[in-house]
Amino acid sequence: MSALQDIVIGIDLGTTNSLVAVCDDTGPRVLRDEAGQGCLPSFLTFDPNGAVTVGEQAKQHAVENPLSSIFSIKRLMGRGFDELTASGELAHLPFRVVKRASEVGSTSAQQRDVAAVEINGRLLTPPEISALVLRALRERACQQLGGDIRKAVITVPAYFDDAQRQATRDAGRIAGLEVVRIINEPTAAALAYGLGVREQDDNARGSEAGADRPATTALPLAERGGAGELSGLTGERRAHESVVAVYDLGGGTFDVSILRISGGVYEVLSTHGNSCLGGDDFDRSIIGLVQNEIETQFELSIESPATRQALRSLAEHVKMRLSSERQAALEIDLGHGRSYRRTLTRQLFESLIGPQVDTTLAACRRAVEDAGLTPEAIDRVILVGGSTRIPLVRRKVEDFFGRVPYTALNPEEVVALGAAVQAAVLAGRRRDTLLLDVIPLSLGIETLGGAMSKLILRNSRIPCQVTERFSTFVDGQTNVKINVLQGERELVRDCRSLGEFELRGIPPMPAGMPKIAVSFLVDENGILNVSAVEERSGRQASIQIVPTHGLTTEEVQRMELEAYAHAREDMTAHRLIDLRNQVAFDTHKAERMLEQVGDALGESKRAEITAAIADLRALAEKTDDADALYDALNAFDRTTLKLAEMAITATLRQGNQARES
Repeated sequence: MSALQDIVIGIDLGTTNSLVAVCDDTGPRVLRDEAGQGCLPSFLTFDPNGAVTVGEQAKQHAVENPLSSIFSIKRLMGRGFDELTASGELAHLPFRVVKRASEVGSTSAQQRDVAAVEINGRLLTPPEISALVLRALRERACQQLGGDIRKAVITVPAYFDDAQRQATRDAGRIAGLEVVRIINEPTAAALAYGLGVREQDDNARGSEAGADRPATTALPLAERGGAGELSGLTGERRAHESVVAVYDLGGGTFDVSILRISGGVYEVLSTHGNSCLGGDDFDRSIIGLVQNEIETQFELSIESPATRQALRSLAEHVKMRLSSERQAALEIDLGHGRSYRRTLTRQLFESLIGPQVDTTLAACRRAVEDAGLTPEAIDRVILVGGSTRIPLVRRKVEDFFGRVPYTALNPEEVVALGAAVQAAVLAGRRRDTLLLDVIPLSLGIETLGGAMSKLILRNSRIPCQVTERFSTFVDGQTNVKINVLQGERELVRDCRSLGEFELRGIPPMPAGMPKIAVSFLVDENGILNVSAVEERSGRQASIQIVPTHGLTTEEVQRMELEAYAHAREDMTAHRLIDLRNQVAFDTHKAERMLEQVGDALGESKRAEITAAIADLRALAEKTDDADALYDALNAFDRTTLKLAEMAITATLRQGNQARES
């Protein structure tokens, strides 16, 4: 590995799970936790004192803390409160989302629509919450790679618009990361496959339920009946190019991208998708069925946040089981002697989600047409995202493209691996790969009468720059308001406003005389910069678009400074959480050992250990002194040392007896 400052990590910031990876001389690899898990659940729990737990433990305790457990925050990124309310997204969340009031002293904020999650009386925006997930991944990288990692490539859904990309960049900055590049998730997946990434140990992540074939090492395709690696999928075309479709269905978003790959050049031809369609919606189909049946059978409406959280968790579990089993049993205790039971078959589940899967195929058809191709012209189809484990999804994708999808790599890890590959390119560690991506949606401005004038069309290659000239419609007009839009419709009301700015101080002239050149520049991250200049007078204005429902540069800077200011207390809070978890584990283990061999200890020693268990648990509940708790844990270890030795001896004796018999 090169010098630490040259290390750039790759991060997949997902709706359900997030991962971090690095690419070194041996190739890209996912960084795993102590248990060997690469996925960090994008789940957070906030306790009343402000301490935050991120990951699996937060997910396990979500039912106990329904109002302070946050999940699927990616679906709120870059979207305003009014938009989220109109879409119905907020109705599915047990935690509370509100419209944040304008910040004191902010003039632009008065017109902005910012959604925030209310947690224990505190308001946190989606970028701030996502930053906590990113910080946890960054800490994992720092621990395993050593030192202080500060640079990252972060992936986003290909169909994320400018506002959502901006929000992702803001989250990275708040987490203390320099986001050197934002790349699209399907493109990252293609990068991982194209470089022959070797899959991580399948035992560490479990088998791929419902897979068409067992997951194996991503060997060159020649050893799978093809002809070479993904960069040359058929013998006839190896010297020229191959065309790949990446079907990416995750927890909250869906994308499909068509890429042409030639040697080390990855050119995205087209992309399509839906940033509000994924496994969460499949869960909601099950939840809706259960809620309707409970209401019919018991005349009972599920309203409590805890019950809704439990139902969401149950639906997710049932969905996953149905990928490997033909049916799954559900049982919910409704209280007062009432219990809801039913068996959900895979056939019924598939009928529930069938229309949503068909929506993804319509997007595939559009992407293929935009690329000027037919499904038969696609050389290989890659499946990405945990929701592609669902058998119905795999069958329908295979039917649409007329070929078995390629699933050699873990669909939940491949995006992070590809991000690490791109990170290595940007760090100068790889020079054999060139990525040519596109923008997902057209960009333009509002013109007279509420029309959308498109300057950059969707699927244009990035980076790109376009300039068009406009004029005034009113005599003597000195100011021009420029409303920047994104979308495919022809009218402003049907497109999304990304932000507004004004070109002021234009000399008064007759209508049509001013020559206003409006320039759009989309950088390599897919983020938009807009400038306008009146060519006769030289008056100009330029901004990097800040959405009317996003965070201002000043707000992001404040949040970043707060993160640094509270870094020490955040680390202390994290350490306390880890120590309390260790207390729970050690005391439970000591109780089990007492049951096993405690009778041989003697009454006084047994009473001493029992009292030590109670004292340690009481200290863990009441103290905020991490050092004191650490010292108490060490003292407890010394107290229970003899008990542990006796338990080990007893276990060995039992093993020997079993072998002798």
